[in-house]
Amino acid sequence: YKKKSSTFKLTALAVITPLLFTACSSTQSTNQQSDAPVPATKFDLSHWKINVPVDLNNDGKIDEIDVEEIQTYAHPDFFYLDDKGYMVFTSPNKALTSANSTNTRSELRQMIRGSNTKIKTKHSKNNFALAVHPLSDRFGSVGGKMEATLKVDHVALRATDPDKKAAYSVVVGQIHAGKDQALIDTKLGYGWGNEPLKIYYKKWPGHKTGSVFWNYERNLPKTNPDRKDITYPVWGNTWENPNEPGSAGIALGEEFSYTVNVYKNVMHLTFSAQGKEDVNYSINLGNNVDAYGKVDEKDHPHGYAADWHYFKAGAYNQCSTKSAKGIWYPGCLGTGDWTTDKQNGDYAQVSFSKLELSPATPKTK
Repeated sequence: YKKKSSTFKLTALAVITPLLFTACSSTQSTNQQSDAPVPATKFDLSHWKINVPVDLNNDGKIDEIDVEEIQTYAHPDFFYLDDKGYMVFTSPNKALTSANSTNTRSELRQMIRGSNTKIKTKHSKNNFALAVHPLSDRFGSVGGKMEATLKVDHVALRATDPDKKAAYSVVVGQIHAGKDQALIDTKLGYGWGNEPLKIYYKKWPGHKTGSVFWNYERNLPKTNPDRKDITYPVWGNTWENPNEPGSAGIALGEEFSYTVNVYKNVMHLTFSAQGKEDVNYSINLGNNVDAYGKVDEKDHPHGYAADWHYFKAGAYNQCSTKSAKGIWYPGCLGTGDWTTDKQNGDYAQVSFSKLELSPATPKTK
């Protein structure tokens, strides 16, 4: 199929031009000294910071380790290099969470600025835009590429509402759009902080294998009932299906790879695993044509065209301990005591053997 183009002018974006040069403070923690091997000794973390589900500096917030600190940082339970050289991310069901979230995470956030803290986290030079963005030349990059090879070691085993889609799942890679009140105030339909990409692994208790799939979130306000995740299968089932994936799925401890290549306006995804055929998708993030080539009338007509974005990778545990209406609250079990929760299997763990950032490249046939 041929996707329709997304060409438009957003003159009102002049309103947000000052945002591109506005400082936005970020929390930082004191460095955690531990005997755990430091991931930055093997992985290039020169353009990543991390959130870990602890508060070692006692400021009442989840610890955030910036680019300079992460070069010598490890946490013996939640972020470390194991004896096989994997970079390990662990996230209990119950622990400190980032603001406005009920899900814990041990997760990296792309920092295009590197260690130059004069450029603040939300500054345009620290984030990427699509080519269609009217001010794309003011951003750190136009698009970008993230490549990873990983294995999921563990997902949460206990949920009081197991039929909720988010139960027993973990997000291992993302593209996140910025939450930006100045952009929301333009009333052009941007700045909501939605996610054009979340890569999931989910395994039901008792199953031999789990499933890999990815979600695209319609770029709409939180209050809009059409703001939903559109799910695309990779291996096994999608998140609502309780059936055993069998040989079509991916087992715990089985490596797989993903490449996320945002070139100009199009997100190209490639998933690969030994013994399985590669799975490929392409979707233009600057319009409302889905990954199957069909127009989604419920999505923003220009998708994420005027948002700013960043990559994330690690273990973003979807097994929230909150029990409430909606797919995101499966009421997973957890005490908040790591020794107890680890023993009970109330956590997610993901290990990476490769994680690389690079400029976007044209898709080859």
